[in-house]
Amino acid sequence: MTSQILVLNGPNLNMLGAREPEIYGHETLADIEAATRAHAQKCGLGVTFRQSNSEGELVGWVQQARHDRAAALIVNAGAYTHTSVALLDALLSCDLPVVEVHLSNIHQREEFRHHSYVSKAAVGMIAGFGGFGYAMAVDALAHILKQ
Repeated sequence: MTSQILVLNGPNLNMLGAREPEIYGHETLADIEAATRAHAQKCGLGVTFRQSNSEGELVGWVQQARHDRAAALIVNAGAYTHTSVALLDALLSCDLPVVEVHLSNIHQREEFRHHSYVSKAAVGMIAGFGGFGYAMAVDALAHILKQ
């Protein structure tokens, strides 16, 4: 059975390609999903890819991940990165490896974006590489899952 990675995307990521392309690029979330799936398959991993603008839905998906037998999570929480204690609590309680991803380098942006609640639950963070950051996260989790 192929190990599954749950990829969660937070608010406004459904607007990629149209929203602030000077910051987030021209790739759509569908483009990133297709590239992530293809890369994961090369690594022998499966991917479940989701996006929500709702904090509660993201928390529910994290809680469900253990029951669905996900092996790990990739999380781009969008703005919830900087605000959601609820998402942090869910990630801490899921007992799965988490890699945090950001399309832009959050440390080169506004001061309020420098703090991440997600980081407390993550084994690592990948920021500033656009959609390629998801493939990097898959590689990191493939390495972790083999250990």
